[in-house]
Amino acid sequence: MDELLALVQSKYIYIPCILHISVQAFKVLWELVVHRKFDFKRILGAGGMPSSHSTLVTVLTAMVGKNEGFGSPIFAVSLVFALVVMYDACGVRRAAGKQAALLNKIVQTPGLNGLQVQEKLVEVLGHTPIQVIVGAIIGTTVGLIFG
Repeated sequence: MDELLALVQSKYIYIPCILHISVQAFKVLWELVVHRKFDFKRILGAGGMPSSHSTLVTVLTAMVGKNEGFGSPIFAVSLVFALVVMYDACGVRRAAGKQAALLNKIVQTPGLNGLQVQEKLVEVLGHTPIQVIVGAIIGTTVGLIFG
């Protein structure tokens, strides 16, 4: 029980989690301001401005670097992990989102009568490079200040 309490009280857990939730909530507001559309699903959804994935991994990396040293092995592991996550968000998942958008258009093409689709594919999966960079700036800043 003490280990669970220590885990929950660890700043390496609660600061990234609070920031992640805050960024996801911000996306709802961003969607409202930019697209004039209230979309509460943005709280749980992937993609959008800024990248909460980038924010989450960079806040943790900055905190580890600040507290354990930027030359420590654990910082190196955290940095490599962060770079892989950000590359994936900007590359692989973004490409999958583009493919989903194209497939959704193909399915709606008149004349494809025999094709039955149960649900539309999710198109907002990844991030643009600027969304990843903004997320990384937010995460790094918060990690260095509150870490």
